[in-house]
Amino acid sequence: MKIAILSRNKKLYSTRRLIEACEQRGHEPMVLDVLRCYMDIAPNKPEIHWKGELLAPFDAVIPRIGASVTFYGTAVLRQFEMMGAFPLNESVAITRSRDKLRSLQLLSRKGVGLPNTGYANDPDDIKDLIKMVGGAPLVIKLLEGTQGIGVVLAETAKAAESVIEAFMGL
Repeated sequence: MKIAILSRNKKLYSTRRLIEACEQRGHEPMVLDVLRCYMDIAPNKPEIHWKGELLAPFDAVIPRIGASVTFYGTAVLRQFEMMGAFPLNESVAITRSRDKLRSLQLLSRKGVGLPNTGYANDPDDIKDLIKMVGGAPLVIKLLEGTQGIGVVLAETAKAAESVIEAFMGL
């Protein structure tokens, strides 16, 4: 099989291991920097170009798309999908997983147990939001943060109000 590995850096250990695993199984891997791919959005003839060359079709794609390039990376992956390549992880799944609020909504809809969770857009709703989820102590998270960045434990309702107001101001 001809396999595209979408990775920003082919020297990363994880990318090198993917290459090795593909080769050990007789596949032909090709590492593509997703930000260097560009697309021809033509009716019934989707194409991807890379470094001035039209890419031949791939059988499968292994996306290694970092959070900072999610929008463009998933657009390129969608183009591969439209060209008939099998994605290890579909573009829609990556997009959903990167949106914390959407992920929580999907999990909740399927009955997955979650901590009491609330979301508001207007600072006037903060006090009621805190009451709605059961009051302090609260864990407050930014929707955009990853790996613990933008996560605060508020021990009191007043502290929670201050943190939420500050986060809303960002």
